[in-house]
Amino acid sequence: MSQPAPIAVALDAPDLETAARWAGLVTPHVSTVKVGLELYLRYGPGIVASIRGASGVKIFLDLKLHDIPATVAGAARAVARLHPDVLTVHATGGPEVVRAAAEAAPSTMIAAVTLLTSLRPADLECIGVTGSLSDAVRRLAVLAVGAGARGLVCSPREVADVRAEVGPDVTLITPGIRPAGAAAHDQARTATPEEALRAGADLLVIGRPITSAPDPGAAAAAIAAPLRRFQPAQSLVRPRTPAPVTRTPTPAEGCGTVYDR
Repeated sequence: MSQPAPIAVALDAPDLETAARWAGLVTPHVSTVKVGLELYLRYGPGIVASIRGASGVKIFLDLKLHDIPATVAGAARAVARLHPDVLTVHATGGPEVVRAAAEAAPSTMIAAVTLLTSLRPADLECIGVTGSLSDAVRRLAVLAVGAGARGLVCSPREVADVRAEVGPDVTLITPGIRPAGAAAHDQARTATPEEALRAGADLLVIGRPITSAPDPGAAAAAIAAPLRRFQPAQSLVRPRTPAPVTRTPTPAEGCGTVYDR
């Protein structure tokens, strides 16, 4: 059997039965399925075992934790018992939040979300983030890796710059992936699967282009087939090799100083 493509199918389904059906259809073709906040809140922690089933597919638990460090640590510790392969936290929570999650769930890859792919430059201005969108993503990426994140979530538009900053040993996960001709929906910063892999992505998050298709399994197979000619995706379980910049700022320094080239 050919190696599954480096795709995480977003199971943004209205109910467990639909999510499980989609997972069964796409698992022969992709490496990972993504369980998001809606399914997790509706069905609870048991959703992870229900979706994983007997297939052994990797589970990307996309909860985007964002709270004070102690609360994030407690949440990550609770989630770690489910043995997800990936758990997301918001890098904007700061280095102590990322570190708390990484220390509380050492067997799970903590992937720090830099900036949501729905955000545009004007949105950053509205929420008080200065500088370019790309610079903000890179600052957050370096900060998160220095605090212990082994993965990063960024749009395909920034993935090449992020790869240059953090080196080869950090898993880069890219939402906003749309096959040529597919609708962007609410994604502002998109690319095709091939473009994202060439730029340095390891895992591509794809939802509606697969799950909204009449046959999600056939859609996953069609998207996956041309991706197998690329270098195989790097494992979601990696050694804790430090990134080129590993120092996190002291409280007196503030976060701006962490972005050293």
